[in-house]
Amino acid sequence: MSNKKFHITFAGARTLRDELQFLMRTERPRVTEVVANAAALGDRSENADYIYGKRRLRAIDRRIRFLSKRIDSLEVVDRKPSDQSRIYFGAWVKIEEENGKCNVLRIVGEDELDLSKGWISLESPMAKSLMGKQKGDYSLVQRPEESVEIHILDVSYEPYEDST
Repeated sequence: MSNKKFHITFAGARTLRDELQFLMRTERPRVTEVVANAAALGDRSENADYIYGKRRLRAIDRRIRFLSKRIDSLEVVDRKPSDQSRIYFGAWVKIEEENGKCNVLRIVGEDELDLSKGWISLESPMAKSLMGKQKGDYSLVQRPEESVEIHILDVSYEPYEDST
């Protein structure tokens, strides 16, 4: 087993723990009851509730095993860096691309990745190119089809008003 630690925000760790508790205390018992009731009806070979319930139980068990192992390997980053003018884990960053398009990104752990919110993984090429930079710096980001220069407009460790 790898001893690799995965960075995550406090809120992200809480979300994973909540999901694990929900699966173990609510979802798995509910699906188990459906499967037990379906099994009591007799012929299981054509019983959709039984077949799909068993499949759902296997998926829930896989997720529970994954979350249990993952939670043990998390390193919760719950404080801001001493130098908040530079980009590190948890930073909110306003950037401008060469084409003038502006974005707000947040650097989070891979378990928190959510592109719809602008949350990018610490392991992404964009995040790697931003790490250690500060407001006013330029950075070259290697994308699959091209390299793009971005300008860092601002760095914060609190969400911007227009961010979710």
